[in-house]
Amino acid sequence: MALFGTDGVRGVANVDLTAELAVDLAIAAAHVLGEIGLFAGHRPKAIVGQDSRASGDFLEAAVVAGLTSAGVDVYRVGVLPTPAVAFLVKESGADLGVMISASHNPMPDNGIKFFAKGGDKLADSLESQIEARLGEPWDRPTGLNVGRIIFDEGAKERYIAHLLSTMSTKLTGLKVIVDCANGAASSVAPNAYERAGATVTAISATPTGWNINENCGSTHLDNLISEVKKSGADIGIAHDGDADRCLLIASDGQIIDGDYILNILATDWLSADKLNKKTVVGTVMSNLGFIKSMESLGIKVEKTAVGDRYVLEKMLENDYTLGGEQSGHVIMRQFSNTGDGLLTALQVMQVVAKSKKSLLELASVMKKYPQILINVKDIAKEKLASSVKIKDAILESEKQLAGIGRVLVRASGTEPMVRVMVEANDLELAQKIADSLVQLVRLELK
Repeated sequence: MALFGTDGVRGVANVDLTAELAVDLAIAAAHVLGEIGLFAGHRPKAIVGQDSRASGDFLEAAVVAGLTSAGVDVYRVGVLPTPAVAFLVKESGADLGVMISASHNPMPDNGIKFFAKGGDKLADSLESQIEARLGEPWDRPTGLNVGRIIFDEGAKERYIAHLLSTMSTKLTGLKVIVDCANGAASSVAPNAYERAGATVTAISATPTGWNINENCGSTHLDNLISEVKKSGADIGIAHDGDADRCLLIASDGQIIDGDYILNILATDWLSADKLNKKTVVGTVMSNLGFIKSMESLGIKVEKTAVGDRYVLEKMLENDYTLGGEQSGHVIMRQFSNTGDGLLTALQVMQVVAKSKKSLLELASVMKKYPQILINVKDIAKEKLASSVKIKDAILESEKQLAGIGRVLVRASGTEPMVRVMVEANDLELAQKIADSLVQLVRLELK
């Protein structure tokens, strides 16, 4: 089984993802990236950050040990969002970056994701090379050639300054509630939104190391919805544990997901002539309502596999400027080459401020198709690709939904489960087909 998933290496910290593995991954990454010329002619430099999980402490120590033992100088930036690490790699000219986080996964999990020079996530081919070189014999540097550790105390401020530099309109008058998931956004998000001009209330912004994503953040929206409606806020912002994405809540409690967000930004960018080739990149999970809304504006939607890295690859390949996922990962290449939940929230709030329309008004131009998404757990997800019965059932469902919906059954790239998604113009029909497919998946993959 491949070690790298959709977004780095993840697993239960100290069981699947151990300190020993973290050391080996860091060493292998240093060697692979060095050999393709990223360390050409100078002493290599890495940026290392983490989210607020308690296990991040020992994993960060292990990664730092591995990198410095391989001759890499490490700049530790502490608890910051994943996109902050990507930005700092590019801004500082570092040769690579490492973020220790399992994003939206529960607290016992953790993960390691790498960034190449320039702040881009690694291609599949590079991840395969790193995995292939784990534990290989190597010549260890000594003396002056071992790496050093530097504490970068100004990293947080430089990241916030970068976010604010993307704004051309003050958010004065906007009342905002932000759910920080007790994660990496807990300090920077309220600070950035306030400095952009909004009136901000932060919830789930007191990380303890054990409470990240616990009944809060973008995977548990009930608290935020309640607070938005109770306080009369204009917008609610929900981040995940590492803040590389966000979901929004309108004043009436409606969830504004990544498809709505892309619709709002694409419409605004089209009118400002910033939407290159009149194209947005989505994924196979993009809602049909979003695709039809874009088509009505003459905007093409290119679809990729799930994962913001694949969205970025398509954007770079064709020089597109906007792309993202229903889950709230949004990439705006004018500002960043990775999903950034804080940047996304700021840019949507800027459209609200400029247009003098509510978030609900801006979102209402898109009519979302009813979608059923069921996560089937405790099954052998690796058997999915070889199941003829499941393939036949999917084909039959697609025939039934021709022109009025669609089906997607896929193994999760980050968690041990299979996701069954059914969209249709009728909710009851979508639920019926989804339930049937879930029953078959449980039976076939037990």
